[in-house]
Order: sequence, then structure tokens, then C-alpha cells
Amino acid sequence: MAQTTERPAGPASDRPPVRAPRVHRAWFVAAVTFVTIIGAAAFASLPGLLIEPLHAEFDWSRGTIGFAVSVNLALYGLTAPFAAALMDRFGIRRVVAVALTIIAAGSILTVWMTAAWQLVLYWGVLVGLGSGSMALAFAATVTNRWFTARRGLVTGILTAAGASGQLVFLPLLSWLVEHHGWRPAAVTVALAALAVVPFVWLLLRDHPADVGLAPYGGAYAEKPAPVTGAARRAVTVLLKAARTGPFWLLAGTFAICGASTNGLVKTHFVPAAHDHGMPVTAAAGLLAVIGVFDVVGTIASGWFTDRFAARRLLAVYYALRGVSLLFLPMLLAPAVHPPMLFFIVFYGLDWVATVPPTIALCREHYGDDSAIVFGWVLASHQVGAAVVAFAGGVARDVFGSYDVVWYASGALCAAAALMSLVIRRPQTPLPL
Repeated sequence: MAQTTERPAGPASDRPPVRAPRVHRAWFVAAVTFVTIIGAAAFASLPGLLIEPLHAEFDWSRGTIGFAVSVNLALYGLTAPFAAALMDRFGIRRVVAVALTIIAAGSILTVWMTAAWQLVLYWGVLVGLGSGSMALAFAATVTNRWFTARRGLVTGILTAAGASGQLVFLPLLSWLVEHHGWRPAAVTVALAALAVVPFVWLLLRDHPADVGLAPYGGAYAEKPAPVTGAARRAVTVLLKAARTGPFWLLAGTFAICGASTNGLVKTHFVPAAHDHGMPVTAAAGLLAVIGVFDVVGTIASGWFTDRFAARRLLAVYYALRGVSLLFLPMLLAPAVHPPMLFFIVFYGLDWVATVPPTIALCREHYGDDSAIVFGWVLASHQVGAAVVAFAGGVARDVFGSYDVVWYASGALCAAAALMSLVIRRPQTPLPL
């Protein structure tokens, strides 16, 4: 992690250059980003734990609760490209600090809700907007600005931060829901989001030039001027990217990724396991174990992305995920048994392993606008998640089980594997 590139003492080059520190500042920025994403991951851990308690207390249908979760997931994705542009305009620190505050407000307000529309407003709209503003586009922006070398590895590490947060918070939140109700769990989410705001504000820096450094593995460059018209730029980049085939293939495969992870497993695995007699705490514990292996799988995927063709990695990841989901309905039982543990390990290694190669493909095809393009690709991920979060709840209400959703998701993953192989690597990044 040592960096030997010399840097100017400041933006002007009239002072003598000094040698960069032995451990490059980029790694400290990555560490702060990792901790921030972990602290904010609490909000992503809660939706699957809320379905049964809210159904029992308010008699809301699972479809209604799933709709609130789907609004959350859709806004999470649709906000991301605008957030990437806002980071270019106002800086990473400001955007992320405000986003965390909005998440905390939305979560704490759910404590006093009495009607389903309030769940949609507080958890769906507020938490969705806040979480979307510091979604994976946050990790992509930090990686693009602070790293030239090791981008795949850093992307994998930052992506794994969400899984690490899931590992930290799921057992605690499930215990709170089981023994004290869902309200203390919502308060915990709010406090966790607020707790990382000082880290962001005091320790995060927007650009290497802010501290007179070159990106890790790259040459020194002046900090670009703030980009005005964030919303217009996000839409302009979308319109230009939409004229290219790779964008639609990436968006389509990532929509299936969201449908088969956040929309399906993260939202409905706990209630599905509970339908088969498994205690909520045991099912939540299995999701936490997925988080453990997700960390390993995503970091490994980042390492692979630096060395192998990204489209081939995606094809392998989606194919393996589809096979595992087809077997899941046969594995659900009142107690945890070895075949279920094998599924958890296998599926966990693949949970968000798709992110590093997807970001790499965005970077290869779209150059400097890749963070915003990835924001739109992420939007498709969350729209896919939102559709299945809602459809899964409706399927449970109509059919009395989730089996049809597991099988349909497995088939979609097979389609995503084929779509990934169609993506071709350009000779040079396409101009946007």
C-alpha cells in the first residue's frame, strides 16, 4: 500500500515537491468509506425482519408491507445516479452526511406510525432517498477519484462493507425484534446512521488534490471545478449511454441481480424460513452468515476483476446463483441442517460478487462518466429488487408459499448469464 509518487505541496507547483507518505492517504479514505457503509448498513438489514411483526400488529398484508419495501428499493436505485452527480457538484462529504441524516429521520419516524401510508412515506420514501444518495455510487466515486491502481480490489472491499454491516446488525436487530419488538430495532437503525456522520465530516476528503496527493498508483492532477447542473448531467449521461448496447445489457443483468438478492433473499428469506417453522433469530442468523461469505466472495471478485475478463466473471456468477436458488425450496426446514448451510455458503460467496466486474465494465465503456452510468445501472438493480420485493409478498398472499418466486428467480439468473456473455470489451472507452 506504499505510494512513492511525488506530489506538489499544494495546488500550485511553485513549492518543492515532497514525497508521499509511506501509506497512501487513499487507503485511509477507503477505510473511512468502509466504516461509513458498515454503519449505514443497518437500514438494509431491517426490512426482512419487519414483515411478520408489522403483519401481526397492524394486520397489513404482506403485499402492502412489500410495497413499502419496494418503494424503498426503487428510490434507492433511482436516486443513485443523481447522487453521483451531486457528489461532483457539492462534494462527497456533504452529500453523504445529509443522506445519513435523512435515513435516521425516516427510521425514527416509523416508531410513531399508525397507517400503512406512513410506512411507505417514512421507510419507503425517506430511507429510500437517503440510502440511494450513498449507495454503491458512493463507493464507485471514491474508487474512481482516489485509486488508479487496485481499483478492482478496492471496489470489492467497499462493496463487501455492506455485507459486513449486515453481519454486525442482523443478529442484534433480530434479537431486538424477537424480545423487544420492532420499534427498538428501528431506533437502533437511526442511531447507527447518525453515529457515522462525524466520521464522514471530519475524516473523509473529496479528492486527492485536497491534500496535495496523486491518486494511488496515478499521477497528480488538479481538483476539477464543481460540476453544475447535477440533475441535467445525470439525465444527459443516461440519454447518451442509452444509445449503446452495453448499457442495456449491464442494466438488464443488474436488474436480475437485484431481483435475486435484495428483492428476494434479503426481503423474503426470513419470512419464508419462518413459514417452514424456523425461528426468526435462526433465519436472521443464516442471513448474517451469508454476509460473512459475501465479504470473502466480493473481495475475491475484486481481485479476479483485476485479472480476468469481467463479462465472463459475470456469466459464471449469475449461472451459479441461479442453480443455488432452484435448490432452495427443497432446503427450507424447521431446523438448520448441513445442506442449508452449504446453500448459505455457496450463495453468500456470490451475493454481490457481481458488483466489481459490473463497475469495471462501466469504466471500460464509459470512462470519466462511469460513476454516473453505474448509478443508472444500479437504478435498474433496485427496480428489479423492488418488483420482486412486492411480487414476493403478493405471491405469498396468493399461493401460500414463496416457491414460485425462487424458481422464477433461478430462471432469470440463467438469462443474466447469457446476457453477460454478449457484452464486448471496447478498444477504447466510448465517448459520452
